[in-house]
Amino acid sequence: MEEQRTLVHVVRHGEVYNPESVLYERLPGFHLSENGVAMAAMVAEHVRDFPLTHLRVSPLLRARQTMEPIKAEHPGVELVVDERLIETGSKLAGQRFGPHLDALRKPANWPLLRNPWKPSWGEAYTDVAARMTAALTDAAKAAGPGGQALVVSHQSPIWIARLAFEGHRVAHLPNSRHCALASVTTFHFLGTHCVQISYAEPAAALAGKDSNSYISSGS
Repeated sequence: MEEQRTLVHVVRHGEVYNPESVLYERLPGFHLSENGVAMAAMVAEHVRDFPLTHLRVSPLLRARQTMEPIKAEHPGVELVVDERLIETGSKLAGQRFGPHLDALRKPANWPLLRNPWKPSWGEAYTDVAARMTAALTDAAKAAGPGGQALVVSHQSPIWIARLAFEGHRVAHLPNSRHCALASVTTFHFLGTHCVQISYAEPAAALAGKDSNSYISSGS
């Protein structure tokens, strides 16, 4: 009998209220904006009819707020808070970036930029890949063969997990990520092996862009 695929839908949180353009990373208290709340509602509508059997979320406030309307649509499904889904750590957290990347213009920060391939400013890409691939594989196991899990995490960890499962080098430049606000990156598993990845942007209209979706091969 052919093994059934397990789908793990990984949602990036909605827009965050951040008028000062602070790099918030893991800082507490950064919540969704009104637009971000609307984005979360659109994602919940998008997955309303998905037969979800497992929910998992980063402990950060913006991720938990994004999960709330999704959980409301699937009240009987177990929700697990998983520290491995947290945003990447950065030594630049708390500094203002803004449209001109102000923090990067400060000489005191230049030593942190010496090695963008580790990166020298924060948590190693390889460490993020290890924790995220483990968390998503555990989500697939919890959902079971033929089941579907939904996870809420953050742009950098989601993108790094994708690179890892696709067999690419996980070191990358931040501006190369393809993981929009409130997007859904779906990892297709056979057992513990990711065989395909698909992507959708159900809240693209609220982000002021055209919707984008596609399917790529896995590792």
